[in-house]
Amino acid sequence: MSGGPNGDRSPVAEPRAGDRWFRRFHPADAAAPRLLCFPHAGGSAGSYHWLSEALSPRVATIAVQYPGRQDRHREPVHTDLRALAGLIRAELAVLGGTPAFFGHSMGALVAFEVARRLPAPPPVLFVSGRRAPTRPDPDQRHTKTDREILADVARLGGADAPLLRRPALARMALPVLRGDYRAVGTYRYLPGPALSCPIVVLAGDADPMTPLGDALAWTSFGVEGEARVLPGGHFFLESHRERVAGIIRDRLS
Repeated sequence: MSGGPNGDRSPVAEPRAGDRWFRRFHPADAAAPRLLCFPHAGGSAGSYHWLSEALSPRVATIAVQYPGRQDRHREPVHTDLRALAGLIRAELAVLGGTPAFFGHSMGALVAFEVARRLPAPPPVLFVSGRRAPTRPDPDQRHTKTDREILADVARLGGADAPLLRRPALARMALPVLRGDYRAVGTYRYLPGPALSCPIVVLAGDADPMTPLGDALAWTSFGVEGEARVLPGGHFFLESHRERVAGIIRDRLS
């Protein structure tokens, strides 16, 4: 859930005219399937640069840029996850159709809530490193002190965690982390029908934030469920980039 400070070093793609929400980093074949990626708490669109590179040109990867970070740093962070999902859903028309969805940690919940709001769901929903919606996280991170939040980020690891040892970057990152943590911590699942699309679950076998049983519970939220358990903690994706890209390519093709 953590990582990706507001002042992070992740690549920033220029938004297209009239498009504040979506970023593209690499070219794709004209007929390539599309994948819309939702970042983790504190993360930015740039956190999916590696995935875009790994999937190009066979998959057209698009990353959501939440308000409050990188080129949108002057905008307030949204602390209501359901409201954030509604805003993203309203912007999907600029993409000209619904791509497959991929979300890691907080991004998995946002992707799920966006999918629920669509008249037709995405072709497939990939959820990674997150408890199923009916399994809330008991650790209310948004109520912690700044020091505790930074220690939590360091414990979970991830490529951006070392940056938060720098006081200036930590000060920039904390409002984003706290706002995202509040969005996740106050989220409550509203019962509804399962999505009429497959759900592919990716989970780390040693994730301290996401017990394996809670992650695998996602399989009941779609018309079909599939799970891939990989070695690693909360940011297991970073140790298995080629394997994760291969899972996505195989499923989308």
